[in-house]
Amino acid sequence: MKPVSVPNLNYRLTTAEILYHLPDHPHVLQSFVWQQMDLAPAFPALHRFLAHWRTAIVAPLHSVTVAQTPILPRAGLRHAAVSLQVH
Repeated sequence: MKPVSVPNLNYRLTTAEILYHLPDHPHVLQSFVWQQMDLAPAFPALHRFLAHWRTAIVAPLHSVTVAQTPILPRAGLRHAAVSLQVH
């Protein structure tokens, strides 16, 4: 019998807002939003993405803001009891 694998509960929906300087206009900041399931608190997927950004993309980073939320358990989801439509 195979052992049952338990999912790692440290995975979170991770959202990063990345501000970077435009290569042609260094005084202008542009925003990029990255979102993926990642392992908290180390965030290896985000670090891999940022390493790729630094090597493959010409635009220099200004700042990175990270937010995360845990995965909703089944009990956290509910069906709507009422649906209304307003014209």
